[in-house]
Formats: sequence, C-alpha cells, structure tokens
Amino acid sequence: MATLIFDIETSALPIDQFDEAQQEYLFREANKLPDPVAKHARKGELERQLNLYPLTARVVCIAMLNAESQRGQVLFTADDYEQEEMRAGPVEYVACMDEAELLTAFWDVARHYDSVVTFNGRGFDVPFIYLRSALLNVPITRKDWLGYRYQTEPHCDLAEQLTFYCVSGRDGAAKKFNLDFYCKAFGIESPKAQGVCGLDVNRLMATGECRQVAEYCLRDVQATVLLYQIWKERLSGIR
Repeated sequence: MATLIFDIETSALPIDQFDEAQQEYLFREANKLPDPVAKHARKGELERQLNLYPLTARVVCIAMLNAESQRGQVLFTADDYEQEEMRAGPVEYVACMDEAELLTAFWDVARHYDSVVTFNGRGFDVPFIYLRSALLNVPITRKDWLGYRYQTEPHCDLAEQLTFYCVSGRDGAAKKFNLDFYCKAFGIESPKAQGVCGLDVNRLMATGECRQVAEYCLRDVQATVLLYQIWKERLSGIR
C-alpha cells in the first residue's frame, strides 16, 4: 500500500490585495487599541498570522516523499519560473508558474496513493490545500483526508498520534509539541538545523529565494518520514 508523506509552506497575500472592508476586518482588534505603540505591535502580530489562513495566504511549496521508496517531488512557485526540472538524488524539484499549477500537480500525484501521513495535517495542511484548491477551482482528487478522526487510514496525522488525540489536554503528559521539538527528543535532525524556519518563508519568497523554501520544506518531510517510522515501530496500535 503506497504511502505519501507531505508538507506545505504558505506565504501571506499582499495586504493591498484586500479591499478597505477586508483590511478593517483583519486588523479590527489592533485598531481598537488606544495606544499607538500597542496598536502598531498588535497589527504586526496580526500581519504575521495571515500566513496561517487560506483566505489570506497562498501555498508556495509542497514537498512530497513516498514513505517506502524515499523518492519524491518538491513543487514550488518561482517568479523566475523555468520549465526545466531539477533533481537532487531521488527527489525532483519542480518550479511552478503559479499556485494553481502547483496544486494541480500535487493532486495529480496524490490520487496515486492509498494513504497519507502528515504532521499536523488535519489541523493545517489538509484544510488549507482543500480551501486554496476550491478558491482557485483546482480539482481535488482525494476528498477523504478529513474523515473519521480516530483512525490512521487513509490519513495518519502524527501530531494527533503523538498526543494520543490530545488525551491529556494542552498541558498534560501528552501535550502537543512542534515538529522541531519531537525531532530533537527522538534523535532526528531538526528541519530547522540549517537556520531556516517557517517564519522566514515570507522574506525568502519576497527576495526570490524560492529554492531555499523548497529545501526547507523537504527537510520537514524527511524528518516526518523518520518520525513516522519511529511511531509505526514503537507506538502504532496503542488504544
């Protein structure tokens, strides 16, 4: 049974893409603050959070690996788009003209897999790409990744598994940590070890360093593959 492991990177849409009413809605909380310094600080926080929502951000990269063969693709958008594909070992880097082309290519790959593994994909990656695909009218080939939560087929979300479905709440023994923390705890090299993290994506995309975003996204997936193997060997089947 073929298993796909993937991760996405997102980047906020330009503020001027939103009309006056939309901007008022997005920054309403900051605009209510009487203190100018506090207002400015809160507006900055809200701007950074725009990366997290499919109505205010776009998918700029999707990295994918076959869990069994370790072969895969990294799809990424690039302003200096070229049709040539670049290969680094078993992984192919594919520059896409725009987000619609990227999502179309992703769904074309996804339809060939029986199951999918993510880290926090149920809470972020999957609903994000579902909504972005719908907004761009890109056909979704797998609509079953947000089904019954308490199962690992067809979607195994490691963030759910390593917290045992948040059995102990936010601060109990099974508290949820980020991927970086789990990797370090289990002796896996952190995707952030080379100095790039999700907070850098906007800046890297703005300066045309799209390949760095693609390489960081792939490191996330490579780490997720190793974490999945550990979970499968040591924790799978716990009820």
